[in-house]
Amino acid sequence: MDDTPDNQRLVDGLVKLLTVEKRASDIYAGRPQKGGVGRVFGGQVLAQALQAAQASVADGKSAHSLHAYFLRGGREGAPIEYRIERDFDGRSFANRRVVASQENEDGTSSPILNLTASFQTPEDGLEHDDSPMPDVQPPEELKSDMEMRRAMADKIGDKLSEAQRALMLRPRPIEMRTIDRLHWMNSEPREPRAHTWFRTAAPLPDDPNLHRAVITYASDFTLLGTSALPHGLSWMRGELVGASLDHAIWFHREARADEWLLYATDAPWSGGGRGFNRGRIFNRAGELVASVAQEGMMRRRAQAAKR
Repeated sequence: MDDTPDNQRLVDGLVKLLTVEKRASDIYAGRPQKGGVGRVFGGQVLAQALQAAQASVADGKSAHSLHAYFLRGGREGAPIEYRIERDFDGRSFANRRVVASQENEDGTSSPILNLTASFQTPEDGLEHDDSPMPDVQPPEELKSDMEMRRAMADKIGDKLSEAQRALMLRPRPIEMRTIDRLHWMNSEPREPRAHTWFRTAAPLPDDPNLHRAVITYASDFTLLGTSALPHGLSWMRGELVGASLDHAIWFHREARADEWLLYATDAPWSGGGRGFNRGRIFNRAGELVASVAQEGMMRRRAQAAKR
């Protein structure tokens, strides 16, 4: 891990971004992304909502799943409020509902995401794991995502606006190394499967709740783009309009987000202006850490209309 001062600063910024502030009983506030432009990244809202839910659950219970619906695109630069409903507190399980809202310019407030999370006290039980890790190159043999972005930016040249170039080359706290060519890397149709290693660019504190939140944050990368691969189209080239509609994660075992994790995604279906995507996250030992599912709006730009 290249834990240089700059990378550590980026990761410290991510930790701060995903640390919600308690404002009142079961009301939390999430910070805006520093220097964010346009629409809030969906993974940020998911992770902040999970952090708010985790903060309301007594020690001893850990999140094992979350299910969320994106209602509106969040606006960068403004804080997001997270309100908790304590639907259930049992001996083994607990359940929380979270409504994420953001203030409009006229002073009213609108919900942008609904999330439900379930928590469980750890216990022993029947075990099997019938999801073998794909046999792919290790991260040490791959170029970093940033190296590939720089090469792509140089290849595209003047076709990129200054704003697009700045966004494409912005330093990120999540280091990614991709085995396959993602939707923005080429325009040739290919099978809807992708494999990407990811981890934070510097070490994280030893807080399991934070590591789950970072995995949640990272799970929104590369996922929706998998359903674009069979069509040879990309958001990066301005050919598609898209947005996440829902997102679900099941946490199977504890994992560190500052150690390499493999994100294997596939998209078995697209149609009706939507694409369905699945993801499996493995640790270096080949163990299944988490499963992910997401459906998103996916339209050709010429066909795009009001959502």
